Amino acid sequence: MGIPLDKASLLALFFETLFYGVFVTLYCLTLVILLKKSGTNRRLLIPVATVLLCMATAHLIVDFVRVLEAFVFDVGKISANAYYSNLAAPLEYAKTTLYVSQTILADCVLVWRCYVLNNRSLLVAVPGVIVLLTNAVTGYIIVWSLTQASSSSTVFTTAHSWITTFFTLTMITSVTCTSLIAWRIYYTRRFMSDGFGVYLPILIVMVESGALYATGVLSILLTYLSGSNGQYTVLDAVSPLMGIVFCLTILQVHFQVGGNSLIPRPLEPGKIITGSSESQVYGMWAGA
Repeated sequence: MGIPLDKASLLALFFETLFYGVFVTLYCLTLVILLKKSGTNRRLLIPVATVLLCMATAHLIVDFVRVLEAFVFDVGKISANAYYSNLAAPLEYAKTTLYVSQTILADCVLVWRCYVLNNRSLLVAVPGVIVLLTNAVTGYIIVWSLTQASSSSTVFTTAHSWITTFFTLTMITSVTCTSLIAWRIYYTRRFMSDGFGVYLPILIVMVESGALYATGVLSILLTYLSGSNGQYTVLDAVSPLMGIVFCLTILQVHFQVGGNSLIPRPLEPGKIITGSSESQVYGMWAGA
């Protein structure tokens, strides 16, 4: 097990609070930028960022309540280790439900972007939707399994195959969609008259954000498979990390290409390439 469960939970709360503060800061900056814009980008990005923030806030509140119960309110009734070992506790599966829902929402946006950037191809949409639905079902089966767990069960013996499948599918979705988006940006470069320089920052942003999130999910998977309680620490940190990646990408696109008033539009072969405003860069990112 390595680190004790109670210490892992305290460490998890520390990192979750730290990353949550970063998320709130980036969310406020993102909101200021998006409120100055209009159209589909604003209607899509603001609600998604807000829902991610609400879920991350609820997740953090649940973790704070659990810490208070484990180390303050119930300290005379039950040890902190025993408290956190109770998988069937309502707050335990409440935070798991929040995490699963947050993951599915973030993956939905990623698949949608990939679908739109690949000319709304069914070859992208159908596999993407299948994986999303499979992952959603898997995630909520995990929640149901926790409600049925006995007092002697651990997270490493309860729904082990489902948990492994969930994080594996999440990582596959992130890596695959990020790769397809990056390839599409590079592919359309060949039909731009002004070269690849304008869209290179966006390509870098996509790869970096995808790698950051995929690394977090991979860390959860590896610590879980190794039987380490450190997976609790990484898991709680990834909750606000989803929102950080989402907002950070918007901000990077804004500050790296926001100064370009005319940006070449990627078109199909044989069509004339014309200038367009910065909003098309946002449209490409948001899937608008």
